[in-house]
Amino acid sequence: MSLFGAKIGPSPLEDVDVVLADLDGVVYAGAGALPHAVDSLTKASQTRRLGFITNNASRTDASVAAHLRDLGLASVQPTDVVTSPQAAVRLLAGVVPAGAKVMVVGGEGLVVELEKAGFVVTRSADDSPSAVIQGFTPDIGWKDLAEAAYALALPEEEGGIPWIATNTDWTIPQARGIAPGNGTLVSAVHTAVGRLATVAGKPERPIFDEAVTRFEARHPLFIGDRLDTDIAGACRAGMDSVLVLTGIDRPKHVLAAPADSRPTYILGDLRELHEPYPKTRIKGAVTTVGNASVRIDGIDLVIEAAGDRPIDLVRAASAAIWNSGRAIFGFRVPEALYADPFFRP
Repeated sequence: MSLFGAKIGPSPLEDVDVVLADLDGVVYAGAGALPHAVDSLTKASQTRRLGFITNNASRTDASVAAHLRDLGLASVQPTDVVTSPQAAVRLLAGVVPAGAKVMVVGGEGLVVELEKAGFVVTRSADDSPSAVIQGFTPDIGWKDLAEAAYALALPEEEGGIPWIATNTDWTIPQARGIAPGNGTLVSAVHTAVGRLATVAGKPERPIFDEAVTRFEARHPLFIGDRLDTDIAGACRAGMDSVLVLTGIDRPKHVLAAPADSRPTYILGDLRELHEPYPKTRIKGAVTTVGNASVRIDGIDLVIEAAGDRPIDLVRAASAAIWNSGRAIFGFRVPEALYADPFFRP
């Protein structure tokens, strides 16, 4: 961070060789593209490699690539898409024999990756599977979750079989709003059996490591809309990250972000990828970004100047709280800092 220097720094894309983008809440919500996402990512792809990382296990890499092409990202191929089922199957290969029978709780995205890897797919605990692998699909019902519970009744340390979850996202953005994600379904099985799944997708490292290896990234930049999975995962993987306010997490979540889930950059939408990013300037108790300033006065966070860009006020308030060494509940925060003029699905 700059203390007293220039107000403007380079864009978030400076020195980046690979841009890695989440999908739900970053590129699209439901079937439709989010505002400015396609044009901004297309522009980025003209000068650097573009890849996608998704925790959504309901579709194959080929179907995701086709969807992205339909939205206008014309050059995207299946190899440009890293999915949580791919990461999960790689984990699975390390704990069960090749060709083993694996019980699937999930959709086509999981089944295709398992079959490509040579595993035998079953949907029944009665088939004595060697492992259970669980991922999201909208068609999952009580019977599927019950079948997983039957297969996982015995703890692994007592001879039970491994349980791998593609991801544990609590929510998923859809065109009509925010819906329950795979984490709620994994939690239902956990409640029944009292054991935890091994997680392959964000925020765990396997999916990020796969992306870095596949794209031969030296200085990747990851773009996500969630602090707890996207940004926390990028932090664990040692990547610079962007939080874009077009999906799940909102300004109030950014202000309260724990130290292990703080993005390098905060954007209102993806157009700002290509804009110079304002530096954070700290002078005494005052933190300034652009023309927005906030001041810490005891337990009060005071808006000195709202500035002319709401995103800069979010950036300034976040930096002030994060650099204070105190959690957000140690402050009185003005309601204006929780305002949310940004697009949300």
